[in-house]
Amino acid sequence: MVHHSGGDTVEDAAQTCLSVVERIEEAAVVERTVLHEVLSAVLAKGHVLLEDVPGTGKTVTARVLAEALGLEFTRIQFTPDLLPADVTGSNVYNEHEGAFEFAPGPIFANVVLADEINRAPPKTQSALLEAMEEGQVSVDGTTHELPDPFVVVATQNPIEQEGTFRLPEAQRDRFSVKTSLGYPSVDGEMELLDRRAQRRTLAPSVEPVVEEATVRELQDLAEDVSVRVPVRRYIVDIARETRADERSEVGVSPRGVQRVFEAARASAVLAGRDYVVPDDVKRLAVATMAHRVVLSTNATVEGTEAADIVRDALDRVEVPAVSPDAPDSDAGVDEAAAESPEQSAETTPATEQATNGHEEPSGDVSTDAPAPDSTTTDGEPDGSDDDLF
Repeated sequence: MVHHSGGDTVEDAAQTCLSVVERIEEAAVVERTVLHEVLSAVLAKGHVLLEDVPGTGKTVTARVLAEALGLEFTRIQFTPDLLPADVTGSNVYNEHEGAFEFAPGPIFANVVLADEINRAPPKTQSALLEAMEEGQVSVDGTTHELPDPFVVVATQNPIEQEGTFRLPEAQRDRFSVKTSLGYPSVDGEMELLDRRAQRRTLAPSVEPVVEEATVRELQDLAEDVSVRVPVRRYIVDIARETRADERSEVGVSPRGVQRVFEAARASAVLAGRDYVVPDDVKRLAVATMAHRVVLSTNATVEGTEAADIVRDALDRVEVPAVSPDAPDSDAGVDEAAAESPEQSAETTPATEQATNGHEEPSGDVSTDAPAPDSTTTDGEPDGSDDDLF
């Protein structure tokens, strides 16, 4: 069944997103932690970088994500001889019309899989920069708008680095989320074989749950999610801690702060809330921040990972208390008062990270927003849900 509307409320939107997740799980064995990160990027109008070894289902996940969302999907295999025009398209001479016409490239789709993006030279990689940031491409001085919604899902292989081109920091910074799928459990791999035994095609596929217009509605709903001043300051403080860490040469950028803000709002929608709590930030901190950190030479030699710097920043920054019925910052909340010790409740240390670089939520996540008179004292949403959705 296709949901023609994401719903008028965040509770309806959360249920729609849960249906999308369940549809994806019909074809791909993926942890819900990863799907939460990927869908947060989609609802935040961002892009996803999947880094993992071959054969873990990166391509399948990207394709069934597009199918479940009812979006047009294209795949671009990045190779050393790929040219920018092979991605964006080019002007082709039409003999019948006696004029040049623009022939759109494969980037003109809703979900674009940039497979093994680091195998193309920097000039070709840069063809994606304008598309990812502005939703458009410029060819021979003419600007062409890309479809809306537009999501780039790029993959790269952490092994076999010979002949590859490391993504520039400026391009990595344009990905809202970087995550990895990891190897499935024994039960997961057994399920893969069971599913393969029940179909006659090599690649699985799914029916759409929503339509293109519904995805835009969900994205618009995320734009209306409230983020209180203490939570905004929490995001900023974490980012500044990554910059102050002596192991980092470059920390999370101001653009990165905005992407974390947007992803946290999307995470709130997935949880069925119209406001962000610190737990939304903590859950996505590693996925949204680690790839923006550039390690110092000493840290690289010592084997430090960027995710370690983000986790340590989470441990050092106090978690603010947030009440859903507190006045919004736009209604005249005094920022200094919001940060004062007298205005805040007890704080708790940041949550520990789960395996494979994913962050374990510090508490249960509810798909229903808490009652207006409920107050969280430790940055965790009320209610319970074992599946993150």
